[in-house]
Amino acid sequence: MLASRVRAQLQYPVSFTFDLVQSALTFAVGLLEVVAVFGNVTVLADLNLDAALLVYGLAASGFGIANAIAGQLDTIPTYIRTGTLETMLVRPQPVLAQILTSDVTLRRLGSTVIGLATLAVALARNQITWTPGTVALLVVTPLAAGLLFSALFLAAGAVQFWLVDAAEVTSAFVYGGNYAAGYSGVFPLPLRLFVVFGVPVSFAAYLPAAAILGLPGPPGAPGWLGWAAPAVAVAVWFAAMRLWALGLRHYAGAGG
Repeated sequence: MLASRVRAQLQYPVSFTFDLVQSALTFAVGLLEVVAVFGNVTVLADLNLDAALLVYGLAASGFGIANAIAGQLDTIPTYIRTGTLETMLVRPQPVLAQILTSDVTLRRLGSTVIGLATLAVALARNQITWTPGTVALLVVTPLAAGLLFSALFLAAGAVQFWLVDAAEVTSAFVYGGNYAAGYSGVFPLPLRLFVVFGVPVSFAAYLPAAAILGLPGPPGAPGWLGWAAPAVAVAVWFAAMRLWALGLRHYAGAGG
């Protein structure tokens, strides 16, 4: 099913290219915002422009992967209201697998393209002490960030079994989490603790970047926590899967 969805999108290469460019431009604007901010300040929350580029590249790469794989979980409220979910429940396939393969949108990888390009520039501009651990963390972090953001998509979708029509509320944690992933050090202490230990989006970009660059990090978000990013991503994914299972058991039908 997944392969057929991918082949269908690649049947129209010109349209696919335009969609990909449009997606990439959205995150390119975000990159320009970062450059504009550091055009007015030299250092912000232990980050200079070069370090901020590394953070943005990690966040954009991971979110692009998650958005392409799990972004369609946003449609769960529609599935619940229309009774489509009931059709999925009687098919001999896991419901989550059906939803994830129902609308694989490769154009969402545009943010990953921008993220990887930004990473390349950031790695050339930052002076990093390369060790096997640093290299491993750099390679794994975009994948861990993708898993972490996918878990947020999954948790937000699972909550819809109880809320049904509150996609905007849950999307604030998912899409807002992408923004917060790069600005943890700027937040006041209570909010900083929330994005580190509550909804741990800081482990998607800011903390791994601090660990790679050897930065101490602000109070409540020490840089050494970045080494735990892959483990945190896996833990959040299992927690989201548990919430999804509870949501499915709670579902009692659309009443049609």
